[in-house]
Amino acid sequence: MTTVTNDTPAAPDVAAGSRLVTGLVLALVSAGTFGLSGALARGLLDTGWSAGAVVLVRIGLAALVVLPFGLVAARGRWSLLRRHAGTVVLYGGLAVAGAQFCYFSAVSRMQVGPALLIEYTAPAAVVVWLWLRHGQRPGRVTLIGAAIAVAGLVLVLDLLSGADLDPIGVLWALAAMVGAATYFVISADESNGLPPLVLATGGLVVGAVLLALLGLVGLLPMEAARADTSYAGREVAWWLPLVVLGLVTAAIAYVTGIAAGRRLGSRLASFVALTEVVAGVVWAWVLLDELPRPVQLLGGVLILVGVVAVKAGERTVVHREPVVA
Repeated sequence: MTTVTNDTPAAPDVAAGSRLVTGLVLALVSAGTFGLSGALARGLLDTGWSAGAVVLVRIGLAALVVLPFGLVAARGRWSLLRRHAGTVVLYGGLAVAGAQFCYFSAVSRMQVGPALLIEYTAPAAVVVWLWLRHGQRPGRVTLIGAAIAVAGLVLVLDLLSGADLDPIGVLWALAAMVGAATYFVISADESNGLPPLVLATGGLVVGAVLLALLGLVGLLPMEAARADTSYAGREVAWWLPLVVLGLVTAAIAYVTGIAAGRRLGSRLASFVALTEVVAGVVWAWVLLDELPRPVQLLGGVLILVGVVAVKAGERTVVHREPVVA
């Protein structure tokens, strides 16, 4: 894994404050757009689309949209891109294709709520990675914030009523968690010099190619339909949600997510991304008429409190020399 951005904040000044605010805005945009994907995909899945076909179209379309901008951003930096090709392939393989393939494999064997909760233990994995690999031991406030955020996730996903966990499904969800953690770690890495657009473009292209290969060998079912989809009681053409999935929930989501990670660091960016679950609940309410319960709204508040605590805890991160195996 590449060296990640130093999460220790610089001395407080106007520039640092502006960078933080911009990073938080970008992270919230990324979480909100990522959160929209579930509700949009649900409409397509109900008309006969397979999860594999939806995710391939989503990532493939995003790759096509971002590619021209990525090529412009990479101009004069081709040697840099070649030098870090392994990072781009790892990002596209694990953070893009791997995370989505494993997540959909998990939900094919277990309920969506538990699978999503397991995947979103990724922020905790990021904290552990920074601690073990880079000697950034989290302080007490960070750990408390993480616990509050996890408690909020449990409430948002409404898991207190109990759910059956399939062992194979749990393994797939854990694999998706590794992909999500990889996304946060690599997105926040500024040491390789890759512009966010270049990393996003490379990752989306690699991810699309890998997903297509999975479809060709039969590991990812590819079924499509042309029936109109329904959202909040309104019929829309089948292609419209696909366009929004590609442009908004993938192209914009990945680019803003990477840009946010560069400004916030992998630790804080990963915890702000927990608001994606809240966004998913809100979008399901708007588009699918699935009204969130009061306990879910309370969970959303706890997630925000946890994110604030994690940010405050960054001041107490203890550094040590990492242990070399």
